Amino acid sequence: MANTVDRRGVLLAGTGGAFGLYSWAAGTTARQPAKRTLRLPRQGTAKPKNILFVLTDDHRYDAMGFMKAQSFGETPTLDRLAREGAHFRNAFVTTALCSPSRASILTGLYAHQHKVVDNNHPIPPGLIYYPEYLQQAGYDTAFIGKWHMGDTGDEPQPGFDHWVSFKGQGSYLPSADGLNVDGRRVLQKGYITDELTDYAIDWIKQRDTNRPWMMHLAHKAVHSEFIPAERHKGRYANETFRYPDNMRKGVPGRPMWVENQRNSWHGVDYAYHGNLDIADYYKRYMETLLAVDEGLGRILDLLEQRGELDDTLILYMGDNGFMFGEHGLIDKRAAYEESMRVPMLARCPSLFAPGSQVDAVVANIDIAPTMLAAAGLQSPAHMAGSNMLPIARDKTAPWRRELLYEYYWERNFPQTPTVHAIREDRYKYMHFHGIWDLDELYDLAADPHENDNLLARPGHEELAERLSGKLFTLLEQTDGMQIPLSADAGYRANLRKSSAAGQAPFPPSFFQPPARRSR
Repeated sequence: MANTVDRRGVLLAGTGGAFGLYSWAAGTTARQPAKRTLRLPRQGTAKPKNILFVLTDDHRYDAMGFMKAQSFGETPTLDRLAREGAHFRNAFVTTALCSPSRASILTGLYAHQHKVVDNNHPIPPGLIYYPEYLQQAGYDTAFIGKWHMGDTGDEPQPGFDHWVSFKGQGSYLPSADGLNVDGRRVLQKGYITDELTDYAIDWIKQRDTNRPWMMHLAHKAVHSEFIPAERHKGRYANETFRYPDNMRKGVPGRPMWVENQRNSWHGVDYAYHGNLDIADYYKRYMETLLAVDEGLGRILDLLEQRGELDDTLILYMGDNGFMFGEHGLIDKRAAYEESMRVPMLARCPSLFAPGSQVDAVVANIDIAPTMLAAAGLQSPAHMAGSNMLPIARDKTAPWRRELLYEYYWERNFPQTPTVHAIREDRYKYMHFHGIWDLDELYDLAADPHENDNLLARPGHEELAERLSGKLFTLLEQTDGMQIPLSADAGYRANLRKSSAAGQAPFPPSFFQPPARRSR
């Protein structure tokens, strides 16, 4: 550990201007290497693989046909990837929010290390993305799709020879902003998912089959507001949506802040400050995903025609999950499974066997080391993640025993507090900062839907203390003992609906008789 910070003294890092201040380095040592070295040692003698990384937005872990989360929702191409490749059944993000998660994918670092802690914080100078290492090793690289990291617009970023992107969230349908193609302003011609697929196919067709390539294809889909392709609209209109059982009010042991959030921008009673029908919303979500699945099928067909399919590492994942009523919430940010858990599928028969199922807990921080390994490169020591390829081949391969999760309170969306959580294979502990409320502790083996908060009743104090100790040890070891503070900026989604639920009461365990004091 480069520097030890006493966990009793959590720092507030100052800022100087709306979201532009970034003084986290005070009192800690950055995890990035001191010198910007892009040449990595080679490992092994195998030919470097082509790499296709496909990222979707807000795609929850079970929203795939073969998972059968609902009675409807076809994803034949994703089903094919699971059948012909590896399904990482316990894949997570370390921050369930667009910009931090995307930065973790590209750097192999936790949010408190790369510093892009929300959708507004800027990218620190000198942050290294793993495609830069691939370029140095002789790869052709391309970025196509949604960048949306920090306060950056759509300008080309380091590590990519070819660039196609758009501002912010972009638009499903053509808009005045259009696209940025290698620094040139280009009109968006049609439905964004189809158009990004076309750009991806055109670039792959031009590759020299004797030179390795890497593409980062980041779809806007399935971010809200969900707009399906015209050909898919209404596909699931007559289907029946099964509401989650824990969408109901007043689940015992639920923290006040969660119960209060149901009447908020991210709650089922006042979702996005409107009258949102959760069932209809999910149906449009799954309809919007159809074009992603079709487009990926087109790319697989092209790779097969080129004779490259079986020697290309294809990895598909979501940048965070999405709640559709679980715990009375919608959207993400929280440390609940539906928020932080994502789909992850990989295919490359020359690296691992078809039909593999990986139960180990993996995460977005593992993407960069895995891609470097596929290129025959040794990961730099500063990365927090690890290469996943060994556990795809061998279930007994050494792997982590716990995963750190972090989310930092946003004034724009004040419903969710700062959350730090630690997830083991069986237990998950959630620690909240800045609120007077219960923490949460779940036995995921007995309670996979996180309905029985063990901290709501006596008897689990030692388990909570063990996990709390492990959580803070991880934060200390990775220079994570700071809380970011930014100046006010942007829209504030802080309204409540007068006709919906009022303020939640304190937990019963908080009401204790006065302590007897000895004289």
